[in-house]
Amino acid sequence: MLLALLALILGLIVLFWSADRFIDGASAAAKHLGVPSLLIGMLIIGFGTSAPELMVSALAALQGNPSLALGNAYGSNIANIGLVIGLVALLSPIALHSQIVRKELPILLGITLLSGALLLNGQLSRLDAGILLLAFFALFGWSIVQGIRGRDDVLIGEVDSTLQAHPMPLGKAVAWLVIGLLLLVASSRMLVWGAVEIATALGVSELIIGLTIVAIGTSLPELAAAIAAVRKNEHDLVLGNIIGSGLFNTLAVVGLAAAISPLSVEPEVLQRDWVLMFALTAALLMFALSRRGRGGRINRVEGGCLLLVYVAYLGWLGLHLAG
Repeated sequence: MLLALLALILGLIVLFWSADRFIDGASAAAKHLGVPSLLIGMLIIGFGTSAPELMVSALAALQGNPSLALGNAYGSNIANIGLVIGLVALLSPIALHSQIVRKELPILLGITLLSGALLLNGQLSRLDAGILLLAFFALFGWSIVQGIRGRDDVLIGEVDSTLQAHPMPLGKAVAWLVIGLLLLVASSRMLVWGAVEIATALGVSELIIGLTIVAIGTSLPELAAAIAAVRKNEHDLVLGNIIGSGLFNTLAVVGLAAAISPLSVEPEVLQRDWVLMFALTAALLMFALSRRGRGGRINRVEGGCLLLVYVAYLGWLGLHLAG
């Protein structure tokens, strides 16, 4: 048990650090190769913060722990909105100006509805995985088109500011990209092993461990990126990262895990976790819409509500851990 706990803690620390290096290396390398800033923000930074979830869920599925994979993906989406957006908005209200980010929010809500429909029969088959992955690649293509067309979007300046804060030559960028990826894989294996061992020792389901400890741990890159961005007044990048991560988790992470090993879905996933994920996504969309001609804004009260809901959810899950 002690060894498993140490593996879990060390795995989370290395996962957090390596994800940061991976994103910095990938973003800098893409900039050297002439990739438009908007594409870097939408794809590499937005989706890149979900690299920990992808690694952890894929390895969990490969090792025969599908509930951990699903709990990690959905738990991370819940944590990203409830914990990350809630905490950041509580510290500093988040204003939204980017038209592209506005377009992505309804898409995220629609994708969440799609995922719920696929859960209705109590399983995620390889056919379901194919649907999710097909939707992901369609969205990926749409993002590229939007990135090419949206030359005047507010998000461009925020991404450029982030890239200028971490300048690095191409060789160093590629080195960090490779090192970050290798450490992501190694730390994910450590984390999955520790999580499974702890779940077994405590007599709780891998789903609960995935929804709590693992989900919060793999959401740390999003939290770090959000706090750094809001300190520089880059509010659209905060929401862009969270939305991109939510899309990636729901489609690519769950889709890949189910493609590797079809998942049997426990009833509470649909009745409890998916319902909360959908409700938080709908609330985020409502908060971010313009009101009375003003740009969308998530204020401190709304942020506090999101955070309070998340804390209550953790308390609910904690009853299962205690039991």
